[in-house]
Amino acid sequence: MTDTLFTRALARLDEAAEHIDVCAEVIERLRHPKAIIAVSIPLRMDDGSLRIFDGYRVQHSDLLGPGKGGLRFHPDVDLEELEALALWMSCKCALMELPYGGAKGGIAVNPKKLSMMELERLSRGFIRRIADFIGPGADIPAPDVYTNARIMGWMMDEYSEVVRQRTPGAFTGKPVALGGSQGRSGATGYGGYVCVRELARRREWTAKNTTVAVQGFGNVGQEAARLLYEDGYRVVAVSDSGGGIYDPQGLEIPALIRGKNRGNKLKHMYCDHSVGDEQPDARRISNARLLELEVDILIPAALEDVITEDNAEQVNARVVVELANGPTTFEADRILEQRDIMVIPDILANAGGVTVSYYEWVQNRSGDYWTAEEVRERLDARMCGQFNTVLDLAAEKTLSPRMAAYVLVLKRLGAAVDAMGTGEFFSRE
Repeated sequence: MTDTLFTRALARLDEAAEHIDVCAEVIERLRHPKAIIAVSIPLRMDDGSLRIFDGYRVQHSDLLGPGKGGLRFHPDVDLEELEALALWMSCKCALMELPYGGAKGGIAVNPKKLSMMELERLSRGFIRRIADFIGPGADIPAPDVYTNARIMGWMMDEYSEVVRQRTPGAFTGKPVALGGSQGRSGATGYGGYVCVRELARRREWTAKNTTVAVQGFGNVGQEAARLLYEDGYRVVAVSDSGGGIYDPQGLEIPALIRGKNRGNKLKHMYCDHSVGDEQPDARRISNARLLELEVDILIPAALEDVITEDNAEQVNARVVVELANGPTTFEADRILEQRDIMVIPDILANAGGVTVSYYEWVQNRSGDYWTAEEVRERLDARMCGQFNTVLDLAAEKTLSPRMAAYVLVLKRLGAAVDAMGTGEFFSRE
């Protein structure tokens, strides 16, 4: 089998299977996505020309429930990436004990080059193409890279038009006015914050003496940085696609967030300048240099494969908290473990988003809507409980947190497979 992002993701499950007695059928099921949908979306541009965009949806598993996962708009979207991301979503939902399987999708497009109306037409056109394959009991998309609440609102509205009934439960991450949940927009960053807070409690660290660097200053990175800053952590570096800034004395995170989110190309949707344009007293650094800073906590919150075999030896953090999906490669994982650098894995650290998406889905289906405080309390309790379950198992079995997390994933998925019957069951006389 060729070496792809998907096969490398499967390799971690193969390794975890060595630490738990699980039926081989569980791994075999996870090797094969349930369905892969590829569509072409014709888009009439504002100048009257026609362009065709490629869109995809990968539905990886429905062992635990309907598919759940984001939709991203990015020029580099391809099926190999989406298969791996859908697999990670299956694992994330199992780890967090959510009644979902994994899915992921997207359109290969640079949304910053579209007008607002072109973006809406593309979003709605994509949903018309995949409407037969999604829905509140089948597959529930959510925001991801370069998509947001407004785009989910457009998509939910278009899906409702197709099925001829208002269906808010078909999408999560929507605007609150369209059935979205209070507390959803910052949920992924909040979940990462809970992981840092609980780790600091276990290690008896004090916030003011703990340094943090955040690579990726979008919605997720901003929320995590803001919460840590408010708790007294010294956030010394942040970066985005345009580069980063570093100040060993600590950055003024609220001012950086205000500046970063000012001057949008598509107003209220996409930022048009770099975080490096703010706080002129700070030193400019590259994304690569940020990963090498000597800090207590490094938070990669951008895209996958940023910590690799080539730069893992230069990582100088004590702990890596993965708020991005798949930011650390399989080979880099081994190097970090040999260097005694703890990694809090993505399927745990960034699970706050899908957890509150689940809460939104529950609210949509029941018609009973919760306050922001209720959502935050539920999220905090679930993140705190699963984080400590993973770290307790890691300590008990002498495993890395990543391996402990995947052992729990296989245990929970294994129970579902066993309940339906395995080869051992059906071979009995």
